[in-house]
Amino acid sequence: MTKRKKAIAAISTTMLFWGFSFISTKIALDFFPPLTLAALRFALALVLLFFLVKRYAPKEKIRKEDVFLLAGAGLTGVTSYFSFENRGVSLIPASEASIITAAIPILTMIAVGIEEKIVSLRNKKPEKKEPGGGARRRHILYKVILPGAGALISLTGVALVAGVSLVFSGEVTGYLFMLGACFSWICYCLLTRPLFERHSRIFIVFWQTLVGFLGFLPFAVSEASWKMPDLYVWGHILFLGICCSAMGYWFYAQALQVLGAGTASLFLNFVPVISVVGGFFVLGERLRPLQLLGAVLVLAGVYLAMLGNGRESRPAARELPEETAGKKM
Repeated sequence: MTKRKKAIAAISTTMLFWGFSFISTKIALDFFPPLTLAALRFALALVLLFFLVKRYAPKEKIRKEDVFLLAGAGLTGVTSYFSFENRGVSLIPASEASIITAAIPILTMIAVGIEEKIVSLRNKKPEKKEPGGGARRRHILYKVILPGAGALISLTGVALVAGVSLVFSGEVTGYLFMLGACFSWICYCLLTRPLFERHSRIFIVFWQTLVGFLGFLPFAVSEASWKMPDLYVWGHILFLGICCSAMGYWFYAQALQVLGAGTASLFLNFVPVISVVGGFFVLGERLRPLQLLGAVLVLAGVYLAMLGNGRESRPAARELPEETAGKKM
């Protein structure tokens, strides 16, 4: 199996985890406040990641130049993202929250383009001229038009799946919190990308999770009140910690490294699709024809973006032997 196919399999599994996480979160929130639950799930994730990093990356060390990237990614992609999202969802309808987060791929593509332009200007390296107009047009098609069109089609699909109306019905601060979640995830992707050149994925995710967990502790202490769950609820909490947090972030890091930030973030639009389908099978919720059409549009949008990414992509960063030599995820 090629790296690209492995990355697609990894991120597809992650989307399944994150899609069903809403059901487990809803059940667990009856026993724990939102940020206390977040701290608990990432504490459980740390236990598994500790043993995985000892197994797959026992000799890796943190470098001085990586401290800011690891800490920044952990605080933005874990602490900040969940803090903003939990508060946002509590103030506005879930459908409207989902359409705002569906804008992450478009915003990520813009952010990556700006970052690459800044790096190019800073290095002052002259860009190589294409041999002809046809080559330039193909480059624009696969790097700009297809990914952009895919993101817009996918965004439309999420709107249909979520049943979003054109009337905003929540508090203004709720929308601001959701925008904060979007920008937090974009920062996480941009801060994580440079780390792939020097570290294995499991090493990166372990330290990001540790920083993110520590960031939750002050909020968890302030919430204080919770009640003891039964074994059924503990099962959902274990799912959130082991599958959604530990394995989910590890698999997402693989996709981020191979597919790129824009395409990897586009897969996030499958989360509301999976949540709706999961609600149909698990909770007996109704699945409308427009939601099915929306799911098809999300799939089509991701396919278009991946088509462009596959034709015009940079070589993936090197794999580190500590994680991959004779071992598989």
